[in-house]
Amino acid sequence: MIWGRRRRESREGTLGGASGERAIIDIGSNTVRLVVYGGTMRAPTVVVNEKVTAKLGREIAATGRLADEAMALALRGLKRFALVLRDLGITDIDTVATAAVRDAANGAQFVEQIRAIGLSPRVISGEEEALLSAHGVIGAFPDARGIVADLGGGSLELVRVAGGRTDSASTLPLGTLRLPDHRPANRKGDGGGGDMRKSLDKVIRKGGWDLSGNTPDENGALYLVGGTWRAMAVYAMNAQAYPLSDPHGFTLDLAGSQALAATLALSEGDALKGRERISSMRAEKLPDAAVLLQALLARLAPQQVVFSSWGLREGLLYDRLPDHTRAQDPLLAGVAVFSSGRGTAPTLATRMAAWTLDAAPARAHGSERLRLAATMLALAAMQIEPNIRLPQAINWALHKRWVGIDGKGRAMLAAAIAANGNQLSLPSAVRALASEEAIEEAVRWGLALRLARRLGAQSPRSLEVSRLLVEDGALVLQLAKSHEALFGAPTEKDMKLLAGRLGLGWRVDIVPEIVL
Repeated sequence: MIWGRRRRESREGTLGGASGERAIIDIGSNTVRLVVYGGTMRAPTVVVNEKVTAKLGREIAATGRLADEAMALALRGLKRFALVLRDLGITDIDTVATAAVRDAANGAQFVEQIRAIGLSPRVISGEEEALLSAHGVIGAFPDARGIVADLGGGSLELVRVAGGRTDSASTLPLGTLRLPDHRPANRKGDGGGGDMRKSLDKVIRKGGWDLSGNTPDENGALYLVGGTWRAMAVYAMNAQAYPLSDPHGFTLDLAGSQALAATLALSEGDALKGRERISSMRAEKLPDAAVLLQALLARLAPQQVVFSSWGLREGLLYDRLPDHTRAQDPLLAGVAVFSSGRGTAPTLATRMAAWTLDAAPARAHGSERLRLAATMLALAAMQIEPNIRLPQAINWALHKRWVGIDGKGRAMLAAAIAANGNQLSLPSAVRALASEEAIEEAVRWGLALRLARRLGAQSPRSLEVSRLLVEDGALVLQLAKSHEALFGAPTEKDMKLLAGRLGLGWRVDIVPEIVL
């Protein structure tokens, strides 16, 4: 047992303090990727993320086989992955292969070569691939309703999602490596992909996907999964000067999606190379993928398009979770683990959120889950050195890969964190994401938390001997006689500040004991 504990501590030190618990090796048609996950598997943290661009599927259409050079490159990367995982002491490894290996005549021989390395790969079917991607989307967006479209190198997986369930999973031979086969010989004479779009449309309809007769409300959202789609989101975010950096959760309405697809369909891959945060490989594929998106928008008629960074790999994690863990809120699960690692006990944050509930609840713009997340992050921020606290904590709110939250929610997190530190001048990026009313609601959360935190230096006892409530048009702090001295100059200042934002008077009532 002592040896095992030392082994774990050594691994955590190697991984920068975040223990890697589970690894997934995804052998795709374009890339072979290793991802090591730590933290809670309901909202996992990526500890290691490495890929090899082997393009295993590049010759499938022409020869039906995996190219020798591609297999050699992939195997070289896989040998490295196996060695790294062994040295890290990670034994929970899931190795999956998708379309290229599934479709290739020599796929079985390649799998045997992988087994010789010491890995245990399984080749998943197109339907299973679609379902896993959909489960990844459900994990990130518990209320997801619509169609998941996972675009890989060798195939496009489509599956319906609603109410946490999946239906009608299918796979189409429309991966990014196969899209050029639908392109006319003279692309420039195609008017931005008209003939290509007809060819793609034929495959989509043949696969049984035509929802164009429904209303967008009936069809729900189109959730786009895959690196090429994410590159498309990055392009759109840059064009809009969008203040967030993570494409996960980025959303466009139908008209905006159509405009984006039309713009990129008319582009040339070479012209897109060198764009910030878009790799050369993705840039080459964006014009064809944009024509595919045009065809999908026409046939699926969604309300909106939502880009998801969660897909097959996260679906593999989600599938193994027990029901009670799946039912957890992914935002709160992720924030709780993150904050715990920075000195904030979720139990204390929950008590403080309860203490401030009457004075500063979630109202028209927020939710209690969001307010609790803000409370945890704001308390964790107090562990940061004061001179760098605010910008770092706001970066947490705006740019960390949280799931189950949109841009407005991120802005409210940032506003609450800033107000907890009595910083009421917010960066323009925060104000660009939410209305003044929403930001004001979050500021009140932060000021109420500031009062709770400073009243007794975050002691649990201070929360037991006091109450904060709104009574007869006034903000009232009740204090037990035994702790009357807690009402000092800082507390008075915090009461005045919060009452002023609430538009209320204020008073302090000293009582024999606190009755809840």
